[in-house]
Amino acid sequence: MYGKLYICATPIGNLGDITLRVLETLRMVDLVAAEDTRHTLKLLNHFDIKKPLISYFEHNKQYKGAVIINELKAGKNVALVSDAGTPVISDPGEQLVKECIENGIEIESLPGPCAAITAVTLCGLDSKRFMFYGFLPHKKQEKLKELEEIKNIKYTLVFYEAPHKLISTLECINEVFGNRNIAILRELTKIHNEALRMTVSEALSYYGEKEPKGEYVLCVSGAEDKPEEDDLFSSMTIEAHVDYYVEKGFTKKEAIKKCAEDRNLSKREIYNLVMIKEN
Repeated sequence: MYGKLYICATPIGNLGDITLRVLETLRMVDLVAAEDTRHTLKLLNHFDIKKPLISYFEHNKQYKGAVIINELKAGKNVALVSDAGTPVISDPGEQLVKECIENGIEIESLPGPCAAITAVTLCGLDSKRFMFYGFLPHKKQEKLKELEEIKNIKYTLVFYEAPHKLISTLECINEVFGNRNIAILRELTKIHNEALRMTVSEALSYYGEKEPKGEYVLCVSGAEDKPEEDDLFSSMTIEAHVDYYVEKGFTKKEAIKKCAEDRNLSKREIYNLVMIKEN
């Protein structure tokens, strides 16, 4: 008889957030599959749990996944944990779950801490409808391309980001989305947790003077409906159209880009028209 895979959510910062059910499961299983065994060992030691550990992370998931599947087929119960939060969400555990399904192995998910959900409850933006994206690509051009694909989504958008990539990601969001409202949640549930609610341009100014530290969740307001604006724009001159966005807080460059998008013209055409008028 096959064993069962238990997806165990672990604290994202505060150890008191672990659930009783997860503790019971960690004590019951035969093996714990962990993203970072050193990190998970500290968690287990804190709760006086002694279990064999096997590493399972992005760069060894093909080989170690097969090892874990064999253990499950041998009748052993396995707990899957990530470094923090709910496994499978922006996590290599997604592949292991697929392999279990393919092999007819039972899976049970134990709900608990999740940075994305915690951030949505704190962001102050629309929480009725939101889209979790996770991590954007590393390279700027790929990042801009994916942001272009989702810029018209009207739901609150939720991203994860590392501190050393935060500023470049904010710059890309500003370039594609414009100056939207954003909530920047840092080190959730930890001692130095922080929630900043501002516009994207204000966030860029803030981090121009302050080094990003810790793990971040970004909640960005969704695209707004534009029918009323479209009617308004049709009666405007191009110069007035650009000024409209400048008054909303966009830079002149951003305003020209937005105007070009609204009118289905090139940025160069708008730039030339505006600059000729100004000169």
